[in-house]
Amino acid sequence: MDKILQMLELQQELNDATNGLGWEDGMTKNGKPIDWKRCTYLECAELIESYPWKHWKNIDAKPDYANIKIEAVDIWHFIMSQGLQDYKRGDLGSIDTLARNINDLANFSTFSGEIKENFKDYYEQIKVAEVLMKTLFCEGSTEKLMEAFIDVAVQSGLNLDALYQLYVGKNILNKFRQEHGYKDGSYIKIWNGEEDNVTMQSILEANEDISPQALYEALEKAYPVS
Repeated sequence: MDKILQMLELQQELNDATNGLGWEDGMTKNGKPIDWKRCTYLECAELIESYPWKHWKNIDAKPDYANIKIEAVDIWHFIMSQGLQDYKRGDLGSIDTLARNINDLANFSTFSGEIKENFKDYYEQIKVAEVLMKTLFCEGSTEKLMEAFIDVAVQSGLNLDALYQLYVGKNILNKFRQEHGYKDGSYIKIWNGEEDNVTMQSILEANEDISPQALYEALEKAYPVS
């Protein structure tokens, strides 16, 4: 199974359902402009905030690597969306072509291997995230953007398998959110004192082979009723 292709197809389906067909032209079905780059750099900022980089506050704190992984997955949603839009608008090929080009990236072999211990200090790790932001702002190619993301994923403790599992989990959570009032503001994001992401991760950790449908059903059982 080509996990990159699987994730791209899931993202295409989610964007079609959420934004309407033709979202690649930059507008949702509700007439709101789409800016995947803004989405990406704001998620990069949230990832950076998971590191104790501030010299004036909580100076002995440790990086929140559990949340860093979640933020990396959030970034991946938007990076894929940007890639899908680039390929559609630039007539660069199909989803299959994009998947093949990602699989051919120079750092993909490291990404598809075993998770390795990261010896960079967290200031160096932040710089890797900032390289992704720089690539985004400097109009780097789709492939350069994907390559920069892979570096962020690897240093966040994610390989292809781990990213795939968390992405599918977050994809189902996003679907759950959309179907439980996320757009109109009625969705409850804090479950028993923690964000819904934490519950989703706990379900995945307890059931590594859980199916997307079973995960959705488990989220429904855990969802707090207002």
